[in-house]
Amino acid sequence: MSDTPLPESRNPNGPAHTSGSESAPAFSPLYQQIKGLILRSLQSGEWKPGDVIPSEFDLAARFRVSQGTVRKAIDELATDNLLVRRQGKGTFVATHAEQHIQYRFLRLLPDSGNLDAQGPAERRIIECRRQRATADVARQLGLRSGDPVLQVRRVLAFAGTPAILEDIWLPGAAFKGLTLETLADDKGPMYALFESQFGIRMVRAVEKLKAVSAAPDVASLLGIQGGLPLLSVERVAYTYNDTPMELRRGLYRTENRHYRNELS
Repeated sequence: MSDTPLPESRNPNGPAHTSGSESAPAFSPLYQQIKGLILRSLQSGEWKPGDVIPSEFDLAARFRVSQGTVRKAIDELATDNLLVRRQGKGTFVATHAEQHIQYRFLRLLPDSGNLDAQGPAERRIIECRRQRATADVARQLGLRSGDPVLQVRRVLAFAGTPAILEDIWLPGAAFKGLTLETLADDKGPMYALFESQFGIRMVRAVEKLKAVSAAPDVASLLGIQGGLPLLSVERVAYTYNDTPMELRRGLYRTENRHYRNELS
């Protein structure tokens, strides 16, 4: 698709059909085409996390469509947490450095339900090393078995009490230069670090949850007795264009906390 879709008056009002083909793709509404063009600019880095994007007026002129069409496209991207509207300031590329987005993927809450009450997570990086991807890790990250990956192990604690043990795998080529020292020195969210230093923004994730018991080495790192129940959360996080960029396996203590998700 070019950066100049057909003017709205020339777009058909029904599904598009290709002569002789019963499986022709369905017609894409114009605002969806504009959404795709804006997404392409996000993917290419034309507008980086935290940047303000052009106004609806300017985008309408660029794509030769109405402001209403652009507004509808931006509304969907904002709903997808890719853009953020700020009253009187414009529309910005969402970033994990923003307070209200920092904990978008952290769903462990105190039983009181007050995330602010538990304070920020305290992080201890246990190891960060480069290795060859196993078949399982490679499959989840869209790599080939044996491709280089970076494995990170860390413990997250709240008020000095260990709460989460995480093993994280990242594609080695995309995160070349990431070291234990870099992770240990950085005080912001890990996903914000990925944005600022590697130009990679996690935009969505898929998770699988199940109950497990704490193995002895895990129990030692979390400060609990072996065999106690833990919540296992496996996450694959994706950047733009549904490209997998992280495999994360976390073990959560839930004596005083719960995993909360909103379904809509």
